[in-house]
Amino acid sequence: MNKKILCMVALALALAAPMFAYPVFLMKLLCFGLFACAFNLLIGYTGLLSFGHAAFLGTGGYVAGYALTTLGLPVPVGILLAVLASSVLGLVMGALAIRRQGIYFSMITLALAQMVYFAALRAPFTHGEDGLQGVPRGSLFGLDLSNDLTLYYVVLAIFVAGFALIVRTIHSPFGQVLRAIKENEPRAISLGYDVDRYKLLAFVLSSALAGLAGATKTLVLSFETLTDVHWTMSGLVILMTLVGGMGTLVGPIVGAFLIISLENRLGDLGAWLAQVTHVEWFSTLGESVGMVTGLVFVACVLLFRRGVVGEIGALLEARQRAGAAGTVTPAAANGTRP
Repeated sequence: MNKKILCMVALALALAAPMFAYPVFLMKLLCFGLFACAFNLLIGYTGLLSFGHAAFLGTGGYVAGYALTTLGLPVPVGILLAVLASSVLGLVMGALAIRRQGIYFSMITLALAQMVYFAALRAPFTHGEDGLQGVPRGSLFGLDLSNDLTLYYVVLAIFVAGFALIVRTIHSPFGQVLRAIKENEPRAISLGYDVDRYKLLAFVLSSALAGLAGATKTLVLSFETLTDVHWTMSGLVILMTLVGGMGTLVGPIVGAFLIISLENRLGDLGAWLAQVTHVEWFSTLGESVGMVTGLVFVACVLLFRRGVVGEIGALLEARQRAGAAGTVTPAAANGTRP
């Protein structure tokens, strides 16, 4: 019941958020939140660390941008093509990568993602370093998506649908098998599960959701560049997941919101600190985003190894255990069985 109330409160806050913040910034947060959740499905619940998830985000963005700009297709068709393209790419990359485990799996995904990056750099339809510019928002079921507020609620609906799919997957028998593979793969094999098949399905689903996030991001910002297929984007989504809490449902969302907010508002924060402390160095913080995010990563690894949400959950669980032990102690003192 408490979870349902929290979900309703979160949805109400999301619906009211455009009244207090810039809608385009909020839509960017939702896109990266979905991207982080897609990555978390793979690492947090299957135990597969991919260093190449930027390939799926960028592929979805480029395919959607090309479909809307050059082919003039409707928005739903463009998004579906983007998801399909990312799924096919995930199927190919997954089929090659799951043959190895551990760091070898991660290195293969990184190598394949770099091939996608160089393909995007050279392919004529991506326009190389210039990227796809002026991607039209169009309309969706009669709704004019050029209006930021209208598009925000469409993006929110896409985010909720993607998150609901992840939740349903995790709590399904398929999701339980993924957990078993992560915790003890040899035992899952001994029970008769085709582990490679389950890994591949999880990889494809994760890549499809990442492509959906990329297509939505292109629709919001009206452009797509090489940044989304660069290896630094893969590192960024790893950072989001670790900061928020790997293996938790809302952790990646919190991590994405924190990192993207930090990247976009660090300059404003530095200017405010410079004004308050009269230290001019703070005014240069906006130019040192990489350094600050690196420090956040180091602090998270050293101090919050379970991430923000993971640490909060562990603290609440410890308090519940302490409360339960406190209720048992008086009964034990009277010589009665608890």
